[in-house]
Amino acid sequence: MSRICEECNQEYNFWGWCKPCNSTHFKNEFDKWTSGNETIDKFIQDAQLNANTRMKVIEWIPYNKFQSIKEIAKGGFGTIYYAEWTDGHIRNWDIKNQQWKRTEYEVVLKKIEGIGDINEDFLNEMAIHLRIMGEGSSIRFFGITEDPETHKYMMVLDYLEDGNLRNYLNNNFQDINWEKKLYYLNDLAWKFTAIHVLDITHQDFHPGNILSRNFKDSVDDLHISDFGLSKLIGKNVENPQKRNVFGVLPYIAPEVLDVYSFAIIAYEIVTGIQPYSYVPHDEELALKICNGLRPKIPFHTPKLIAQMIMRCWDARITNRPTFDELYDELNKHYYDYKVYSNDGITIQIKEAEKLSANQITIDATPFNYKTHPQAIYTSRLLNFSNLPKSRNEENFEKELEKLTKSISQIIIITNDDIDDF
Repeated sequence: MSRICEECNQEYNFWGWCKPCNSTHFKNEFDKWTSGNETIDKFIQDAQLNANTRMKVIEWIPYNKFQSIKEIAKGGFGTIYYAEWTDGHIRNWDIKNQQWKRTEYEVVLKKIEGIGDINEDFLNEMAIHLRIMGEGSSIRFFGITEDPETHKYMMVLDYLEDGNLRNYLNNNFQDINWEKKLYYLNDLAWKFTAIHVLDITHQDFHPGNILSRNFKDSVDDLHISDFGLSKLIGKNVENPQKRNVFGVLPYIAPEVLDVYSFAIIAYEIVTGIQPYSYVPHDEELALKICNGLRPKIPFHTPKLIAQMIMRCWDARITNRPTFDELYDELNKHYYDYKVYSNDGITIQIKEAEKLSANQITIDATPFNYKTHPQAIYTSRLLNFSNLPKSRNEENFEKELEKLTKSISQIIIITNDDIDDF
């Protein structure tokens, strides 16, 4: 049954959103608010006029609409505050009372600073958040406000109470089973497939930028934050003079591609160990990474997962899988592990769990390493110059080929078992 707008008698979408009527309601209120900045006003107005669902609506939100404000995190380029939004976000238009229906909401206020031209970076992050909202990838973006003391503009975003993946791994790794690990990897691959379809690359992808409302709940998805350093892929190609690199060094490939970062994150999800925690994150480490240094994958790691990680951080860029390929691969592993007891990934995971339980190797537990005081896991300007072209370590190709052959043998044996059954 179709749904009809009570104002214009035209059919509206699944979410009960009538774009023509709601665009008019927004336009009628344009003279009732201003940010004090013409560029930001126009950005918000354009978003409101083009919104085809409430998920795409952003607003100018006066700072006095927030209460219980408190700082909860500080990163390399900004500060995050928790706040209660007393009015709350727009749901739909109340025809009877001629006003927006709203829901009181918990949010975070994100103040970006220290990147240089704050206007360009701030608008860039807003534009990309708005573009990918509704794809299930990013944190919901509600609008913009201004700190009355510092006069800095702040993004108003959804509050995800469980925080970021890095802290969750650090505090709960022993309780994260393989089904959950595979779910995280599968979900992240799917999210980046959706992002790359829009010709966007993140360029600052690490566990501190992966958030969740509830990491333990398999129903709640992971959300990707901090798109301030993202650039449209096409624009990057056309603007090779923009050479500055921002981010967290262990997760950034010399050529700054998300698939490499995914590999490092996968390593951390699988092992619980932060990469290169034992050394300073300086130009010497950057040089070693260019020359093929990679984190050591514990020997008991399931071979299918180890191979995937190695393919993703291969210095030969054309040998790396796409996110589409990663998603297909990880989606199969995730559901095979949930359903079957005699397939390759399940057999390998059972063996890995047995080795870890027996503590055969020090690598089986991530809780016996110390972090170097100069190992920096917040985003920053990585102003390293004259780095060589990226290459693999001497034995990388041989090790990857050996691993691939052993996986082929496991698959043959598994198929034989299925045939016998």
